[in-house]
Amino acid sequence: MRRVLIPQNLQTLPEQLPIGEQRMLTGQSMGTTWTVRYITHTLSSNSDQCSDAAVQMLIEHELDLVVAQMSTWEEGSNVSIFNRAEAGTWHVLPTPFFNVLDCALKVAAETEGAFDPTIGPLVNLWGFGPEGKRTSPPDEAEVKAAHAYCGWQKLQLDSETMRALQPGNVYVDFSGIAKGYSVDSIARALKKAGVESYLVEVGGELYGTGIKPDGQPWWIALETSPDASVTESIVALHGLAVATSGDYRRFFEHHGQHYAHTIDPRTGFPIDRASNALVSVTVIHAECMVADALATAFTVMGVKAALAYAKKKDIAVLLIEQKAEGFEEYLSPKLMAMLE
Repeated sequence: MRRVLIPQNLQTLPEQLPIGEQRMLTGQSMGTTWTVRYITHTLSSNSDQCSDAAVQMLIEHELDLVVAQMSTWEEGSNVSIFNRAEAGTWHVLPTPFFNVLDCALKVAAETEGAFDPTIGPLVNLWGFGPEGKRTSPPDEAEVKAAHAYCGWQKLQLDSETMRALQPGNVYVDFSGIAKGYSVDSIARALKKAGVESYLVEVGGELYGTGIKPDGQPWWIALETSPDASVTESIVALHGLAVATSGDYRRFFEHHGQHYAHTIDPRTGFPIDRASNALVSVTVIHAECMVADALATAFTVMGVKAALAYAKKKDIAVLLIEQKAEGFEEYLSPKLMAMLE
């Protein structure tokens, strides 16, 4: 038994089936892998532009831009330079950097801080950032000190001049949104190059559109916790993105305690399974950047608050919670409406 999800808006489907070959390109970036599948016929008739090498170069160019602007693992990136800047200084940001930060701050405001792009000091403290892993948790005094530097409200943006204010010791971390943005960026580049049907995946975040020569859309199975025995869900990606957040991806254990990489920006501590047993959150949205950020926020918020937000904002989300008797799934009204 499986659950089949269909996009509600299919008005942009092509009238005729495409004639061409499906190609697949792969690579590595941002500490993870990427895969792009596309239909060749939709490319320009220029043979150089049609080559796999040319498409690979286009994809890698987009990913390299994201790393150069938004990776805290690169000392020379725009975000690293901003994080080291003196207090009270304004900085002109590259357009992608500015747009991602703007989106991150909007999600932070709308989720009341469940998502926070200034969480960098805590990410590093808990061993999930560029400063290295750890095998034991920090003490409360260390958490309190790092938490004092966080707070999305401290940042100011000027949309007219594309500038951001560094108030001092604010460490921007895009780990909860950059992969999603990179998926959107690749998708836009493929569309600009004339590709009409493609599926983009970066580190598990996806965006797909168009149909294949056999008339089928890009079907993908929604990711769940490896231990969860739940109904398989598949979705047809046509103009839709999928992002999943789960505490099974990155974590460490100490004295039998599980410390997940998802940190609650409001407390400074990783989410506590005793009070928040969400193990997987999947968001389906038109923008992968937004889906990525919301998946992180919903993981922090917990089942009740996440479902309430999803209902209010009309967001398609699948939540999986671990209980003593097993796993339980929760579907938002928007996701229920996609059921075949």
